[in-house]
Amino acid sequence: MPPPTEELAAARLSVARAGDADADQYAPTDIVQARRALEQAQAAMGSGRESEARTLALSASALADLAHARSLQAATESELAARRAEITTLRQRLQAED
Repeated sequence: MPPPTEELAAARLSVARAGDADADQYAPTDIVQARRALEQAQAAMGSGRESEARTLALSASALADLAHARSLQAATESELAARRAEITTLRQRLQAED
């Protein structure tokens, strides 16, 4: 089986993408776990434990994808709450004008 270079690259990309989506704020546990798994995968790769590195890299990718999804969900929910508050304010203004 070839070295897990593609899996490591994908894990790095997933972790970076989650970070860009503010996972540190919205999914801190998941992103910390993803980063830890990525670090462990890189260490395993450096020690020649390619099978372990592959497993850890896949785990890092999955955790980072979860962190990314949770971040997007939190941002969307926050945006929805802001829009609902705006609607409530506008309705109150319209009622006050009547």
